[in-house]
Amino acid sequence: MVIGVLALQGAFAEHIRMLRGLGVDARPIRLPKALEAVDGLIIPGGESTTIGKLAMAYGLLEPIRQMAKAGKPIWGTCAGLILLADEVEEEIPIPLRLMHIRVQRNAFGRQVDSFEVDLTIPALDSIAHSEERGLPFHAVFIRAPRIVQVESDVAILARLEDGTIAAAQQENLLATAFHPELTRDTRFHRYFLSMLGMT
Repeated sequence: MVIGVLALQGAFAEHIRMLRGLGVDARPIRLPKALEAVDGLIIPGGESTTIGKLAMAYGLLEPIRQMAKAGKPIWGTCAGLILLADEVEEEIPIPLRLMHIRVQRNAFGRQVDSFEVDLTIPALDSIAHSEERGLPFHAVFIRAPRIVQVESDVAILARLEDGTIAAAQQENLLATAFHPELTRDTRFHRYFLSMLGMT
C-alpha cells in the first residue's frame, strides 16, 4: 500500500514523517502522474487558497476527484478539509466538491487565536490499542475551519464543547479541522489506514 500526501504547500512533511513512522510507504505528490501509484491520499493543512490554486495549476483537481469516485480514501486536514468541501461559505478557493459539507474558513480567528483541546472521538477506539481506548485526542487548531453543515450521508466524528463539528467522514472521505500530524498521537493516521484495510 502506498499513501500519497499532497505536497504543494503546508504541513505535508509532518504527515509523511508520521506515516513512515508507522511503517507505511508515504510519498509526496506534486503532479497528477504520481497519483496513479497511490492507494490513498492526504490533503494537508496549510493555506487553502494557495493549495487550491496550485492544485488547479498542476492539473490535480480532476485526478483527485476521480480517485474519490473510485473509492480510494482521501483525508483532508484543516485546509485539506476546505478543499474537500462541497460548499465553502466564501467560495474561495474553488473546492473539490466531494464531501457533502459546508465549511467556514478561518472560523476561529487569526493565527494568534489558535488553540489546543482534548476531544472525545469514539470512532478511534476501533483501531486503538487497549491502553488507548477511551482516551481523548489532543487536537491542535491553527486558523482552523469550521464545518457548519453536513448532509445525512456524513457521519460526525467529533465536536467541540459548543457543538462545532471538528471531524467528519463520508464513506471514503475523512475530514478533520485540526492537525493530528502535529501531535505524537498516531490514532487518526491509523484510522485512515484502516479505511484502506491496513491496521
